[in-house]
Amino acid sequence: MAKLDIPRHGFTDRIESILREHLGESATEVFRVSPLLAYLNLKTKAANRGAKSRGAFANHYALYVLIEDYIGKGYGPGGAKNGSYDKYEGARFSDLFKRQRALPFGQKLQNHALNARLNDEFKKFFPTLEKTPIVRDVASQRYWVHEDLVNVDVRGTDGKMHTYSIAESVIAIIDEYVATKMAAFESFIETCKNIAELGSKDASAVVEFVRGQLQPNVDARIFEIVSFAVLKAYYGEQSIFWGWTREELTEEPLTLFKTGRTNANDGGIDFVMKPLGRFFQVTETVDVNKYFLDIDKIQRFPLTFVVKSNDTPGQIQAAIREQATAKYRISAVVDSYLKAMEEVINIPMLLERLTDVVATGRVVDVMSEIIVQSKAEFNYESEDDEDR
Repeated sequence: MAKLDIPRHGFTDRIESILREHLGESATEVFRVSPLLAYLNLKTKAANRGAKSRGAFANHYALYVLIEDYIGKGYGPGGAKNGSYDKYEGARFSDLFKRQRALPFGQKLQNHALNARLNDEFKKFFPTLEKTPIVRDVASQRYWVHEDLVNVDVRGTDGKMHTYSIAESVIAIIDEYVATKMAAFESFIETCKNIAELGSKDASAVVEFVRGQLQPNVDARIFEIVSFAVLKAYYGEQSIFWGWTREELTEEPLTLFKTGRTNANDGGIDFVMKPLGRFFQVTETVDVNKYFLDIDKIQRFPLTFVVKSNDTPGQIQAAIREQATAKYRISAVVDSYLKAMEEVINIPMLLERLTDVVATGRVVDVMSEIIVQSKAEFNYESEDDEDR
């Protein structure tokens, strides 16, 4: 098997260490030729980037539960059924799915990785390889790991070819990666809690922390969470009077709701405001196709864009108009889309609204909301949560 180009990052050393523990002196050569290990190396780059880096576990866990099943059913090294995996009836989807959701950060995982996304992503990295990690029978809903990717052939020092199973190594690598991300996230949550406590006495600690999260280079999920926390506290100090008749008006505070997880297929709505029915979409791009797609999803209902940019709202709207004009050439079409952009909120505006929140004494609410939304986003449940 041809040697692969293995890019190094902070977690690569740990992968090599785990392989040496399992495979001894053959570890280096196995790592150099295994597409599955090369894929895992690429998928664990986020391990040492802290809690704010993207650390989605869906594809990791799809691979994990299949190899765990492979070992558990006795097909791994030393197993009672080793060598007869081709006769295995396959793992049931329901069992694999349940196991995925029992793993750390896995409570809200969907079926996409098992059904397609792991294989699709693997193909992107190895387009000429005619094998993918998951073998699936749609009719019976049975699943197998591709054993050819789990067993790696390398030439030993004796000049002969030897086969090494990386099944247990893959499990250990993913366990280590998840533990590293768990530690980083727990540290992030603990920092948030400490800053929230400080904020009750000195708001400057909260302001400094939030400023650090509202930056163009911050992970999109954290930016969305912090933006929501700031805007929820900001609008929570405002209210409207409304009712069915002039004589019967009710005062109701503006309340912002987060509609789901970040990057979800939710029709272009990230936040919804009650009772105004105002829609918000968070984005990190100034791409006319993305904006107009979001607008079309909700039939050109007015939409406020929260943009991860320091450009002024005028600059952002001008860039969108320029792109739209080049694309459509028809002013009426361009104008109809731009009218649906109710407001553009950029980073400086978010920071201004944070200043207003500090003035109203609700800065601790911002930190509390960041903690709640971060736990929900990253599928994290602490012991304190379980005791409630």
